[in-house]
Amino acid sequence: MQILADYHTHTIYSHGKGTIEENVKVAMSKGIKKIGISDHGYRHMTYGVKLKDIQKMREEIDKLNQKYPNIDILLGMECNILDKNGNIDINENIIHFFDYVMAGYHFGSAPTSLKSMMNHFNNYIIKNEKAKEYNTQGIINAMRNNDIFIITHPGDKGDVYIEEIAKVAKETNTRLEINSSHGYLNVEQLKKIKHLGNTFIIGSDAHIPNNVGNFDKAMKTIKEAKLDLLFVENIRV
Repeated sequence: MQILADYHTHTIYSHGKGTIEENVKVAMSKGIKKIGISDHGYRHMTYGVKLKDIQKMREEIDKLNQKYPNIDILLGMECNILDKNGNIDINENIIHFFDYVMAGYHFGSAPTSLKSMMNHFNNYIIKNEKAKEYNTQGIINAMRNNDIFIITHPGDKGDVYIEEIAKVAKETNTRLEINSSHGYLNVEQLKKIKHLGNTFIIGSDAHIPNNVGNFDKAMKTIKEAKLDLLFVENIRV
């Protein structure tokens, strides 16, 4: 078995602790052939990437690709799913800088309306069915309305109807992440959807360089759920 890529890593440009180059070096030391730098979307109120830094990140990655020809370094962003309509924090002024876009739900993302602000409250305090439906529709509409490569840690921070999400993910050719830091997708979720034929990605969600390529929790989840590794795109069996 070979790990082909880690698309979910963070750096000092959001709230990671290492530089892009430090993440790259760890990936190379672990034999990973492709790494994605995917800092948090700019509408996260505490640790989103700064818009002024995005071009700088692109230029830095282009230089590092020349410096390290044995690894493919990509620029992505982990956008925030902002509301039930599936709005995410990407726009036409910056999208051309990125090689791919991921999206997930996070506390601390700037609300777009009173309803989206109340949903943060519902997820954090009440955790009711209303929030579960809102979260689910937000992810579904994000996939339908945007070109999203990966939905990150679905169900983390806010519960979702994972079967509904999985069906739309397959329709839209969107990968679902088995996150090795948050633990979502979890075993129970995978057991509910593994028969649907979705494509999955394992992601380290590394916030320090040494955790790049750390998939221990994700691999344990896959084993316990008895998910066929052929459905995990960034693993070669």
